[in-house]
Amino acid sequence: MPEYPSTQLFLNGRWQPARDGRVIDVLNPATQQKIGTVSHAGIADLDEALAAADNGFRIWRDISPYERAAVLRKAAGLLRDRVDSIARIMTLEQGKPLAQSRLETLAAADIIDWFAGEGQRAYGQIIPARNPNTTQMTLKLPVGPVAAFTPWNFPINQAVRKLSAGLAAGCSVIVKAPEETPAAPAALIQAFADAGLPDGVVGLVFGEPAQISEYLIPHPVICKISFTGSTPVGKHLAELAGRHMKRATMELGGHAPVIVAADADLDQALSVIVPAKFRNAGQVCISPTRFLVHEDLADDFTNRFVEQAEAIKLGNGLDADVEMGPLANERRLAAMDALVEDAVESGAKLRTGGKRASNQGWFFQPTVLTHVAQTARIMNEEPFGPVAVINPVKNLDAAISEANRLPYGLAAYGFTRDSNTAARLGREVEAGMTAINHAGFALPEVPFGGIRDSGHGTEGGSEALDSYLNTRFVTHLH
Repeated sequence: MPEYPSTQLFLNGRWQPARDGRVIDVLNPATQQKIGTVSHAGIADLDEALAAADNGFRIWRDISPYERAAVLRKAAGLLRDRVDSIARIMTLEQGKPLAQSRLETLAAADIIDWFAGEGQRAYGQIIPARNPNTTQMTLKLPVGPVAAFTPWNFPINQAVRKLSAGLAAGCSVIVKAPEETPAAPAALIQAFADAGLPDGVVGLVFGEPAQISEYLIPHPVICKISFTGSTPVGKHLAELAGRHMKRATMELGGHAPVIVAADADLDQALSVIVPAKFRNAGQVCISPTRFLVHEDLADDFTNRFVEQAEAIKLGNGLDADVEMGPLANERRLAAMDALVEDAVESGAKLRTGGKRASNQGWFFQPTVLTHVAQTARIMNEEPFGPVAVINPVKNLDAAISEANRLPYGLAAYGFTRDSNTAARLGREVEAGMTAINHAGFALPEVPFGGIRDSGHGTEGGSEALDSYLNTRFVTHLH
């Protein structure tokens, strides 16, 4: 495999260029240099993907869950075998440290294994009938071809949840993957193809996001969509799906609060939350962003947080011991500059960082802002970058009130040694996922999804298969 392979479309079991030959350049965010290209699909390519998915679904739905699981497990094994080459590709195009790219690839294999098993447990029911000569039953049957839209921050793990659930349920899936990070999801698709997935069951396209979504979602072949991305785009796609009565799973933006109660163990809290904040340069939908620290602990917490942030080794993700790579694109640099400048103008204290870290590559310093006004943009907009906001709060009531002030509800974190406080956090903080005293999200076997403006549906745990299945009732009078 070359150091970085250019990526084509995957249609009906074959890698091929776009029919009109269009390509998009792929840049390494650590160097800003072109490293390859990705094919740009047009309408003719999308029509081919749709026809293949329609045919592929008719084949795949009739293959037993046991046999489908065997294909999925083989794909998981291939990912594990190829982890080193795939991780290098991911770091080249996305920027995250190589160790994080390896973990993402290995986690994807675990997710595939989990869904392989869940697909074999898509149970229906026998319902006791009033008439002894009647049988009443429900069947769980695949909903049909799926359109899956995935972002660049986790090029494999955002795609693998949708792919694994859809395939385990018996659906075919067209993946619209990110143009900025195309080769890693292509390696995921290749693992499924090499595992023996029939032609047409999976397709992979790239191109103009708005054109692809607005063509695929209304198309009569597509029966369900799954989208991970920003709340504004998610609302638009959900509206489009609703107009055409298409089932939709939405994993959207967040602005995760971190509540540090008066009795929290600061050693424990900092050891968990600092790495979580700066993982993937803060470009994580569940990244902790608003730190609400009891006023008695705020100074100590902030000083230690700043010290640990300043110790993070920033650099090219391929280099040894690097803990944080670049932002994924130039737009994120401009966004960080604007958010920090606005916060400082609103009266915030810049404790560390706050600017670009290198003239080459899209690096931004780990940044800590304190005493940030509630009106500042960063208190209301998801930063999606390596910027932490730390504000003191008087008590738990104030912390919970601030945590729930925004319309988001994806992830939340809390630190306390008191069981009553922990119970309140779990019950009263309005989030789809709340972790107390650790960061226990994104495992295959647990739910993953938000509420309120952070979306609906889950892409993990036993419920994740449900949205890819229709419940059909059959009654038979003997």
